Amino acid sequence: MADRGVDLSALPKEVRDQLAELDLELSEGDITQKGYEKKRTKLLVPYIIHTPVEPPPRNDGRPPAPSSSSSHGPPPSSSSRYRERRSRRTHRNGGTRDDRYRSDIHSEAVQAALAKHKEEKMALPMPTKRRSTYVPSPIEMRTPPDSSSASEDETSVRRQSSLVIPVPLHNPNAQSLDYWINRTTQGSSTSSSASSTMSHGEPKPQSQNQPQPQYKPQYQPLYKPQYQPHYQPHQEPHAAAVTDMMAHSRIAPSESSAPPPDVTAVALPARGPRVDLPSNATVRGMSRGQSRSSMMETADGVPVNSRVSTKIQQLLNTLKRPKRPPLSEFFTDDSEEIVEVPQPDPNTPKPEGRQIIPVKGEPLGVVSNWPPALQAALARWGATQGKSPALTALDITGKPLYTLTYGKLWSRSVKLAFTLLNKLGTKNEQILKPGDRVALVFPNSDPGMFWVAFYGCLLAEVIPVPIEVPLSRKDAGISQVGFLLGSCGVGLALTSEICLKGLPKTPAGEIMQFKGWPRMKWVITDSKYLTKPSKDWQPHIPTANTDPAYIEYKANKEGTVVGVAVSKVAMLTHCQALTQACNYCEGETLVNVLDFKKDMGLWHGVLTAVMNRIHTISVPYAVMKACPLSWVQRVHIHKARLALVKCRDLHWAMMAHREQRDISLVSLRMLIVADGANPWSVSSCDAFLNVFQSHGLKPEVICPCATSPEAMTVAIRRPGLPGAPLPARAVLSLGGLSHGVIRVNTEDKNSALTVQDVGHVMPGALMCIVKPDGPPQLCKTDEIGEIIINSRAGGTMYYGLPGVTKNTFEVIPVNANGVPIGEIPFVRSGLLGFVGPGSLIFVVGKMEGLLQVSGRRHNADDLVATALAVEPVKTVYRGRIAVFSVTVFYDERVVIVAEQRPDASEEDSFQWMSRVLQAIDSIHQVGLYCLALVPANTLPKTPLGGIHISDTKQFFLEGNLHPCNILMCPHTCVTNLPKPRQKQPVGVGPASVMVGNLVAGKRIAQASGRELGVIEDQDLVRKHQYLAEALQWRAQTDPDHVLYVLLNAKGVAVSTATCVQLHKRAEKIAAALMEKGSINTGENVVLLYTPGIDLIASFYGCLYAGCVPVNVRPPHPQNLAATLPTVRMIIDVSKAACILTTQNLMRILRSKDAAASVNIKTWPTIIDTDDLPRRRPPQIYKPPTAEMIAYLDFSVSTTGMLTGVKISHAAVSALCRSIKLQCELYSSRQIAICLDPYCGLGFVLWCLASVYSGHQSILIPPFELETCLSLWLSTLSQYRVRDTFCSYSVMEFCTKGLGTQTELLKARGVNLSCVRSCVVIAEERPRLALTHSFSKLFKDLGLSTRAVSTAFGSRVNLAVCLQGTTGPDPCTVYVDMKSLRHDRVRLVERGAPQSLPLMESGKILPGVRVIIVNPETRGPLGDSHLGEIWVNSPHNASGYYTIYGEESLQADHFNTKLSFGDPQTLWARTGYLGFVKRTELLDASGDRHDALFVVGSLGETLELRGLRYHPIDIETSVSRAHRSIAESAVFTWTNLLVVVSELCGSEQDALDLVPLITNVVLEEHHLIVGVVVIVDPGVIPINSRGEKQRMHLRDSFLADQLDPIYVAYNM
Repeated sequence: MADRGVDLSALPKEVRDQLAELDLELSEGDITQKGYEKKRTKLLVPYIIHTPVEPPPRNDGRPPAPSSSSSHGPPPSSSSRYRERRSRRTHRNGGTRDDRYRSDIHSEAVQAALAKHKEEKMALPMPTKRRSTYVPSPIEMRTPPDSSSASEDETSVRRQSSLVIPVPLHNPNAQSLDYWINRTTQGSSTSSSASSTMSHGEPKPQSQNQPQPQYKPQYQPLYKPQYQPHYQPHQEPHAAAVTDMMAHSRIAPSESSAPPPDVTAVALPARGPRVDLPSNATVRGMSRGQSRSSMMETADGVPVNSRVSTKIQQLLNTLKRPKRPPLSEFFTDDSEEIVEVPQPDPNTPKPEGRQIIPVKGEPLGVVSNWPPALQAALARWGATQGKSPALTALDITGKPLYTLTYGKLWSRSVKLAFTLLNKLGTKNEQILKPGDRVALVFPNSDPGMFWVAFYGCLLAEVIPVPIEVPLSRKDAGISQVGFLLGSCGVGLALTSEICLKGLPKTPAGEIMQFKGWPRMKWVITDSKYLTKPSKDWQPHIPTANTDPAYIEYKANKEGTVVGVAVSKVAMLTHCQALTQACNYCEGETLVNVLDFKKDMGLWHGVLTAVMNRIHTISVPYAVMKACPLSWVQRVHIHKARLALVKCRDLHWAMMAHREQRDISLVSLRMLIVADGANPWSVSSCDAFLNVFQSHGLKPEVICPCATSPEAMTVAIRRPGLPGAPLPARAVLSLGGLSHGVIRVNTEDKNSALTVQDVGHVMPGALMCIVKPDGPPQLCKTDEIGEIIINSRAGGTMYYGLPGVTKNTFEVIPVNANGVPIGEIPFVRSGLLGFVGPGSLIFVVGKMEGLLQVSGRRHNADDLVATALAVEPVKTVYRGRIAVFSVTVFYDERVVIVAEQRPDASEEDSFQWMSRVLQAIDSIHQVGLYCLALVPANTLPKTPLGGIHISDTKQFFLEGNLHPCNILMCPHTCVTNLPKPRQKQPVGVGPASVMVGNLVAGKRIAQASGRELGVIEDQDLVRKHQYLAEALQWRAQTDPDHVLYVLLNAKGVAVSTATCVQLHKRAEKIAAALMEKGSINTGENVVLLYTPGIDLIASFYGCLYAGCVPVNVRPPHPQNLAATLPTVRMIIDVSKAACILTTQNLMRILRSKDAAASVNIKTWPTIIDTDDLPRRRPPQIYKPPTAEMIAYLDFSVSTTGMLTGVKISHAAVSALCRSIKLQCELYSSRQIAICLDPYCGLGFVLWCLASVYSGHQSILIPPFELETCLSLWLSTLSQYRVRDTFCSYSVMEFCTKGLGTQTELLKARGVNLSCVRSCVVIAEERPRLALTHSFSKLFKDLGLSTRAVSTAFGSRVNLAVCLQGTTGPDPCTVYVDMKSLRHDRVRLVERGAPQSLPLMESGKILPGVRVIIVNPETRGPLGDSHLGEIWVNSPHNASGYYTIYGEESLQADHFNTKLSFGDPQTLWARTGYLGFVKRTELLDASGDRHDALFVVGSLGETLELRGLRYHPIDIETSVSRAHRSIAESAVFTWTNLLVVVSELCGSEQDALDLVPLITNVVLEEHHLIVGVVVIVDPGVIPINSRGEKQRMHLRDSFLADQLDPIYVAYNM
C-alpha cells in the first residue's frame, strides 16, 4: 500500500485531516474501496520514502488490492491515523459507531493491545468452508497459494518489497503478490497445487522451465515423489520438528507404505458400495527387502504439504504458546479424574476498606398539595386544567399527530373505567372485579390509547399489566410472556382497534393462540366502543394503600418473564421522590423517547408527568429510526425543559446532527440518561455534549440515573448549578473489578474502565452494598457489590411467585459475622456498584450481565465494548452483539454472538474474530470459548430492537443459531482439565505373586469353552482330517444331499449345489488349474467372485489341485478407482500365480477403466471358470501333513492394515468341528447366512462349515438387500430357519429401512418366531444399541428377545466366541467409562452417570481358552480387570503370511508365553482389550459361567492426555449432540483430536454442530476437540463388516480429499 514507509504522524496537519476525512468516507460507504485507494495514494505520493528495492514482479495487470491488515491488528501506523480520525469525527458527526459503547480511551487501549499481539505474530488457521454453502465471494476474497508455512520468527518483519512467493505458472488468475502478503498468516482455504518453499528474506524466484509440482492422483500405484515435501528441515526452524513428528507417527508397525486407494474419489449419494480399503496399505509382515517402487516416500503416505496439514501445523503452533494460567502440579489417584480447582492466586487484590455504612437519601419533603393518590391528581387536573395539554403523539414522519388534554384524558379514562366494571358481560354478571389483572397490549406508536387504558384501569381499581404487542407465534420470548400472564392470572387484554387488526389471526379469523399463553378475551378501548357513565357514577379514588397498582414485566437472565408488582403507595411515593429529585414544576414540557410501558418511560413520562401536570411529547421508536434527530427537534420547537433518553438516542442524534444547523437546546434544564448506569454511557454523554454544546446544551444538565424494575429509581444525578464543576470520573482497573474490588487504574491504561456517577440516593431511601453471591453480607468500602435499597418507593413482589419474591424483596443485610444489621427489609436492585466520595453512587454493571469465569467476574457490557472497539464497521452490526456464558465442564464459558454484515468477506470476518479474541484476552484476561457470526437479522430481537440474549443462548445450546462463521477456542479457555495421567512404570512386583489360580488375591481372568472331545471312529477321522476328503466322502455316501441354496433378490433359488455337483465342479476347476494355469503344488491362487456357489466350487477346486486359495472381494464396477487398487495389492502381496474368476469380472480386470487405476498388463494368468470342459484331474491332491496351509485369509482391519493369515488344514477341521458342536449342526439342519464371504468367520460359514457338518446353507448375498430390503427376514420366515448369521451392516440396513414397515411385513405373513439364534459375526465390541433396537423392532414379527447375539473373532483366531444353542443367554454389564480410560474396569449400576453398557460377545467355542493379560508386563490379570485378550486353541492361525518369512512379528502375535504363572502354554495375541467376569449363571456342565467382554481393538485406541480412549465411545457422544448428525468418526493427528461428522440436515446447520460437538466431548470425555470436520452423508468409509475405516478417513482428510462442508480449527 502507498503508506508503507510513511510516518503518518510526521505528515502536515492538513494532509492528516484529509486522510481522516477519506477514512471516514470509506467507513460510511460514501466512497468505493478503489476510489479510496486512488485518492489516498495521490495524497501520500510526495511523502513516500523510497527504498531501493525492486517491486515484486506482477502476474497480471491488476492494480494493487488493498492490503488488509493481518490478523494481529492494524498496520503499524493505524493507531495514530485512528486517533486523528476520531478527533475529526467527534467534531463532525460521531461516525457510525454505536456510542453506547464508545470510548476513545477504550478504543485506543484495544488498538494498543492488538498492536502488542501483532508483535507476537499469532497465526490462526482459517476455517475451511465449502464454497457452495454460502454466497461465493468474488475472486479477491479467495485465499492465496499456500504460503502459510512462512517462518513465524518474531523478529522477521514482513517487508512488502523484499519478498517473492513462487506463483504457480499455470494459474492465470493468480492474485498480485502484495495482495496476499498480509494474509499469509491465515492459512490457505483453497487447495493450491503450488508447493511454495520460500524462506524469509531471501526471494527464490522460480525459473520458467522448472517443472511445477502437481499432486498426483492418490491412488496411482507407481508413484515416485517428484518433489520434496513442503516442510523441509533445512529451510525452516520450526518445520523440522514437524517432519520428525510425521516421520514417527506410523499408523502401524511397518517399514513401508503404499499410496492409499482413494475411497472418496467417487462421492456416492448413499453410503455407496462398502469398500475394504487398506489405509496406506500397511501390510503386516511385509519385509524390508521388498521393492519400494510402489510406496510413497512421504511420512505418512500422504503428501504432507496438503493444505490440511499446513493448517493443523498452524494450529499446533498456536497451541504451543503457553496458556496464561499454568496448570498446577498436584498428584491425583488416577482411578478418579479430578477436575482441577483453580488455586487462589496470592496476588489477587483483596478488599481492604472498612465495612460500609448504609447511605441515606435526603428526607422526602412534605408538600401540602400533594394528592392522596395518583388518580386524585388526574381528577384534579381534569377538572381544573381541562384545556392543558397532557400528551402529544407524533406520526411516523415526526410531525405532531394529536394532543390529548388533561380534560380528555380524564373523561376517557372514566368512560373506560365504567365500561370495564359494568359493560363487559351480559346485564347481570360482572366480568372484572377490582383487583383483577388485565393485560395492556398497545403499540409503541400509540401513547394516547395506552394512557387512557392505564388510567382507566387505575380508576376501575383493576391492575394493568402492560406487555409488548405479539407480532407472530415465533416472537422472541413469546412463551415467557405467557408465563408472566399465567403467573399474574390474566385472562383479559385491552387493545386498540388498529392494533387488534394487526394481530396474527388463524384462518378462521380468530386471534391466534400464542405459544404458552393462557386463553385471552380481547377488549377494544377506542372511544366509540366505550359507554358514557350515568351522571351519578363516579370512580372510587381511595387514599393510596399497599394493594398492587400495576405490574411491570421484567425478563431475568434465564429469559423467564416475571411481573414486578408496584403498590399504590409505592407508585405515589416514587412520583413524589422523582418530583423532588428532578425538581419538577407544574406545566413544564418533557420530551420522552423511552418506552412508555415500563421503567423510566412509564415512571417519568406517564405517572410523574400527570402528577405535576406536565406536557409530555412522546417520540416513538419508529420515528427515531426514520428521523434520528426528531427528539432534538421537538426539544427545540417546544422549548422543552426536560428530555428522557437513552445513550442510543444521543448517538443517533449525533450521527444526524449535520442535517440541521439551527437547533437550540438552551431550554433544557435536565437531560435524563436512562441507561446512565451502563459503564460505557460516559463516552456517549461526552460526545453528545461535544457536538451540542455549540447548540446551547449546558454541561450540568446531563443527568445519568440508575434504575431497576424491582427497586425502581435507585439514584439520579440532580441538575447542577450553571458553571458548577462537573462531578469527577472514576478510572478503575478492569483486573480489580474482575476480582470484585475497586482499584484506581494506574499501571496498565489498556485495561481501564472510566465510569461516571449516577448522582445520589433517592429522597427517602436507604442504600447498602452487599456481596452479590451467598448471604447478603455488607461489603467493604473498596468492594464491588449489589446495591440494595430500602424505600417506600419500590416494587413489592414478583406477582404470583412468593418463593422468588422473598429472595429479592425481603433481604436483611448481615455484617461480617453474619449478624443481621437491623429489622428493615431491603430490595435487591440487580445493579453492581459502589459508593464513591461524597456519597455519589457509581454503577459498574448488572447482575444479569455478570459472567463468572474461573472465580472472576466479568461484565457482558464491558466485553461488548471491547469487541466493538476492534473497528468492526465492515464486519458486524454494532448494536447486534450478544454476550453470555454457558456452563461447560464445571465452569462458565464466554460466548459472543454477533450479526455479520452481508457484504463482509470471509477473510474480514475471520480477521475481526481473531482480533476480538486477542483484544478480550489482553484487556480482560479472559479467554473466549466461542465467537459466532450469524447472518444479518437472524438473532432473536426484543420489541424495541435489542438482542434477546436468553433466546440467543437457547438457540446456541440447541444448535439452532445457524452461524455463518464460528471460532471456538477451548484450548485457551479450558484450564481446569485434570492433569494428564502419568503412566506408572510397569514391572511384575511382589503384589503379583500367584497362588494356584489367584493373582494378588483375585481369581485369574481366564475362561475356556468345553472340550472338543476325541473322535473314536476311524472312518470319521479320515473323513474329517482334510476338508477336501470330507467333500469326496459326502459325494460318495450322500450324493444328492443339497448343501447350498443361493437366493436372488426375489427370494428365488437361482442355483443349488448337492454334494456330488460340488465335487464335480471342483474337479473341473482343479483340472483347468493344472492344464491352463500349469500351477505347481503349494502356489497361491486368487479367487475373485461375487458371493455365490462359484466361489465355493473354486475353493475346493484349489484344494483338489493342491494349491492355496486366496479369497478376494471383487472390485466394484461403479467404483473401480477406489476398489481395484486393493485387489491389485492383495494379488501382489500374496504373489498369486493365477486368478480364478467369472467372464464378467475378467472383462472388468482388462477394461480401459481398470487401466486408469492399475497396470493391467501385469495381471497373473486369469482363468474364467464359467464354461470349463468336463475334465477330471489326474489325481486329487492330499497334503502330507495337516500342518500344511489350507488357505490364506486376507482382510483390511479398521486401522487400515491389510493382513493375511495362514490357516492350516488342522485349524480348518478344528474350527469346523468347534462350530458344529457349539451350534449343533447336522445334515438335517438348515441355516441362513446373510454376510460377505470374503474373510474371517463369514468365509468359514459360507464355504467350509456345510461341507464339514453336512447341514444345508441358504446363502443370501448382502448386496441383494439393496434391491429387496426384506429378503433376509422373509427367507427366515419362509424356510422356517432356526439359526441365522448376519453382519452388522445387514442388521443396520434392516433396522433403518424396515423399522417403520413391521405392520406391512406382518400382513405379508412374515413370522420370525421360528428363529432360535440370530448371530452377528463381527470383530469388534458388540453394538448393543443396534442389537437392542433390532430385537425391539421385530418383536412384533415374533422375534424372541433372546435370539440376537454376537460372535467375536480376530486375525489370529477367526472365531473365539459364538453364541451356541445351549448355555446361558448373553449377559450385559455396566462399566464406568472413566475407569476404562485408566485401563480399569469398574462395574456400576444401570443408569449410573458416565456408564457404558457392554454385552458379552457370545459363548467361548469348544477347545478355546482365553486369558486376560497386561499387554505391557505380559502377566495374567485378575477377574474383572481390563487387559489384552490372549487365546489358545487348535484353530489359531499359523501366522501372518510373509514373503521372506520375517518371523519376529509372527512369533510375537502367534506364539507368546506369559511372563509368569504358566510359562509353557503358547498363546496368540488378539490385539483386543477386554475382561472376563465370572457370572452367577451356570453353563452346560453346571459350573459358574465365565463371560468374555470385548471392549475394543488396541490398535484403534487413542492415547490422549495419558488416557486410553475408544473411538466408538466418543463417536456415540458426538452422534447424540444434534439431530442432524448422521454418523461420526474420530481419529488423532499429532495429538489433536479430529471429529468428522456427517450432516444429514441442511448445510446451514453445519456450523451449529461445531460448538455442540466440542461441548459434548469436553463434558463426557474431558477432551478438547482440535478439529471438527463436517461432511456429506456417506463420506466416512465403512468396510464390508460395517466397521468404520478411521485411518482411511484420516488419510483422505490430510490429503484434502473429503470435500468437507466446513472444517473448524479449534484454538
